[in-house]
Amino acid sequence: MKDGIVLTNIDERGVAEVTLNRPERNNAYNGEMISELIKSFTSLYNNKDVRVVIIKGSGKHFQGGADLEWLKEIGKLSEEQNIEVSRNTASAIKGLTEFPKPTIALIHGGCFGGGTGMAAAADIVIASEDAIFSITEAKWGVMAGIIIPHLNASIGVRNVRRYALTCERFGAEEAKNIGLVHQVCKTGDLDITVKPIIENLLLSAPKALEITKKRALIESGLILSDEKFNELVIEHSQKRMSEEATEGLTSFLEKRTAYWYKK
Repeated sequence: MKDGIVLTNIDERGVAEVTLNRPERNNAYNGEMISELIKSFTSLYNNKDVRVVIIKGSGKHFQGGADLEWLKEIGKLSEEQNIEVSRNTASAIKGLTEFPKPTIALIHGGCFGGGTGMAAAADIVIASEDAIFSITEAKWGVMAGIIIPHLNASIGVRNVRRYALTCERFGAEEAKNIGLVHQVCKTGDLDITVKPIIENLLLSAPKALEITKKRALIESGLILSDEKFNELVIEHSQKRMSEEATEGLTSFLEKRTAYWYKK
């Protein structure tokens, strides 16, 4: 598959690559990308030959978070439609988290908002020195609730209470220090750096990896109950329909500060 908003390729060893392919918008996600990600991982789940999945972004950035123009338009829709959008978004993160095969995120350039959630949901994360991270949602009047459990598990609630509140940017080394990233490499060396990790994964027994991963998720509380999943979905959708979200997203599009900021 050579064209599309999400590209999926599998080599002869069972190493799959899922590439976010919306470089003109910094790979920002919208409804189409979420749908295509779910389709891609569903097809990989059903493919018994797949051993490892690598997630990467095309162009200058890994993932720029949500498409804010799309978010603003979604916020104008009905409550039911907003719940459906949030449910699909949460399902994509849930699917990545619980995917039975090892997943590796290769991060370069910007990794913002939902991109940090994808990193937190992946099993292994390698970032190049040019990578920049930010949990951006609150700055635009929305919230990162769907990915908070995954961020808590990867960087700890203490760091979430800083970075999800300040929305500040931090580099690859800080991401490594707080646990979002496992390894930092030189810019341009992601494909080289990941090779020995892939080799080690392929040397391990597939079913043993699957069971080990599932047990780790169970013990960490990352396999969410239906009740908790629905709670995250409703909260996420309601915040997007709020007055703050309208102002925050409008201020971004108008390139101004939101009304709540006073010098």
